[in-house]
Amino acid sequence: MDVVCKIDALFARRGGAGNPAGGVTALAHALQCAQLAEWAHADNTLVAAALLHDLGELVDGAADEGLHDDQHELRALGLLAVGGFGSTVLEPIRLHVQAERCQMGRMNVVERLVFLATPFAPQAMQLARWDALARQPGRVVPPLGHYLNLLDDVLRAKCRPQRPMLAAS
Repeated sequence: MDVVCKIDALFARRGGAGNPAGGVTALAHALQCAQLAEWAHADNTLVAAALLHDLGELVDGAADEGLHDDQHELRALGLLAVGGFGSTVLEPIRLHVQAERCQMGRMNVVERLVFLATPFAPQAMQLARWDALARQPGRVVPPLGHYLNLLDDVLRAKCRPQRPMLAAS
């Protein structure tokens, strides 16, 4: 089973679980976050990260079990990396909880400066902003299939051979 099918299966099995802090299901939150990224004209890899940023909450649990929040930003990284996603998807996911801490003022000055100097910190900061906004009950969003196609596109683009640079004449 390829990674996009596994992601689809996780959302099918556990995406209906509610997020007590957000008031929407895990799937609705993921779709809203991805839609906000699209509306911002983000790169497809960042839209993918927006969709998948909380996927770790859905891993390792029964269909009717509550969501796992502690270290959820790390829990799905192995699955996504093995499936072929690169750092442009993985790093904003890995860093989004730290970005939330940074935005909420829960980091001291040194921690903030170190975080902001980290590669992919700007993308993680943007992801954290969308994460905070993606909690609107009843918001109309594209179906999951729309974003699963986008994930396929991201994976295909990563595997596409790069064209050699042509020498200037």
